[in-house]
Amino acid sequence: QVQLVESGGGLVQAGGSLRLSCAASGRTFGNFGMGWFRQAPGNERDFVAAMNWRGDITYYSDSVKGRFAISRDNAKNTVYLRMNSLKPEDTAVYYCAAAAERSLWSYRDSRDYDYWGQGTQVTVSS
Repeated sequence: QVQLVESGGGLVQAGGSLRLSCAASGRTFGNFGMGWFRQAPGNERDFVAAMNWRGDITYYSDSVKGRFAISRDNAKNTVYLRMNSLKPEDTAVYYCAAAAERSLWSYRDSRDYDYWGQGTQVTVSS
């Protein structure tokens, strides 16, 4: 089992920045690919960013590419999502997710993750 706890959400003005953190406990953190998803009211849970288990490959949705950055610190069992140039449309609950290492990983597909955090609210005001 892996437990994930997100933090760092809040209210920010458009153009501002936030850094989300996701602290993991349980199994060996380095064996997991990590992802961030978000869900706005009435919408599906959408892919935002992901990083493979080795930490050398990152993936981003087109809507956040160039503004958001995912990183991980295996020594701290923590993955981060740095969000810059925030827009009102970035408002959502942000979820951290972990996927055990596998040969084929559909990192954009929420069904290909094994563990989820409880989410943290990000609200961007215009």
